[in-house]
Amino acid sequence: MITRLLRSVLVMLGISILVFLIFFATPGADPAARLAGRGASAEALAAVRHEYGLDRSLPVQYGLLMHRLFITGDLTSQVNRGQRVVPAVLRAAPVTLSLAAGAAVIWLLAGLAIGLLAAAREGSGWDRAVTALGLVGISIPVFWLGEVVNLLTQSRLHDSWAFRWVPPLGYQPLLQDPAGWARGLVLPWITLALLYAGVYGRVLRSSLIEAYRQDYIRTARAKGISEARVLLRHALRNALVVVVALFGLDIGALIGGGTLLTEVVFGLRGIGKLTYDALQNLDLPVVMAAVLYASFFVVLANAVVDAVQAALDPRQR
Repeated sequence: MITRLLRSVLVMLGISILVFLIFFATPGADPAARLAGRGASAEALAAVRHEYGLDRSLPVQYGLLMHRLFITGDLTSQVNRGQRVVPAVLRAAPVTLSLAAGAAVIWLLAGLAIGLLAAAREGSGWDRAVTALGLVGISIPVFWLGEVVNLLTQSRLHDSWAFRWVPPLGYQPLLQDPAGWARGLVLPWITLALLYAGVYGRVLRSSLIEAYRQDYIRTARAKGISEARVLLRHALRNALVVVVALFGLDIGALIGGGTLLTEVVFGLRGIGKLTYDALQNLDLPVVMAAVLYASFFVVLANAVVDAVQAALDPRQR
C-alpha cells in the first residue's frame, strides 16, 4: 500500500513538472510577454517578470507555483486577475463528477444487460444488433448527438408533454435542489452513456464467450449446475475483469475532463470547460491545477481497478 501511494505521488509529480516545462522551458515561450500584452516596453516586461517570479530560475518558479497551489492556496489566474485557482477548480469539480458518475451508472447497467443477452444468444439477431450498437456508439460524435437532443428538447418539442419537464441548459447544485440537479443532468447522462453502452456490451459479450470455452465452465456444467448460475456466478465474474479495467480508464479520463464536449453542448461549466478555457488563454496556474486534479483521479481509478480485479480474480493477488 505504501509503495503504491509513493508511486502515485511520483506520477503526479512527474506530470506537474512536465506541464510546467511545456509552458516555461519550451523554446520561444515567454509568459511575461503574453501577460504584458503586445508592444509592451522592456520596463513593463521586467515588471511583469518580477511580479510573477518569472525572473527566477525554473526550479524556484516551480517551487513557488506548487507552494501557492498546495500550501497557501492563494494561487491566482494569470488571465482573470484576482480569481483564485483552487476555488475555481472546486466549483467545477462537482459538475464533472455528477456528469461522469451518472453516465457511468447508466452505461454500466445497459452494457451489462446487453452483454449478458448477447452472450446467452450467441449468433442470434440480438447478438448482431449488439455489434451494430457498439459501432454506432463509437461512431456518433457526442457534440452532434447532444445538439440533436437540445434541438428536440429545448426548441422543437419543448412544449410537448414529453419534454415539458426539461429545464434550461445549465447545472443546479445537488444540495440546493436535488430534483433540479437530476432533471438538468438526465439528458447529458443519457447522451454520454449512449457512446459507451454498446462498447461495454460488446466487450462483456466477447469476454463471456471466451469464458464459456474454459475448462472450469465445462466442469460446472458437468456437475449439473443450472445454465443461469454458470453464466452469472462463474463466467460473469471472470468476464468482469476486462470490463473493470476498461471502466477504470474511461471513468478516470472522464472525471479528469474528458466530458468537455458534453459540458460545452449542455452548458455545464465543469473541469473540461475550465481546462479548455485556460488552454485557450494559456493560463498556466489554472491548467496546472486542472491537470493535477485529473491526474489524481486517473491514479485513483487505476488503484481502485487493481483492488477490484484482485477481488474478482484471485490469481492477481
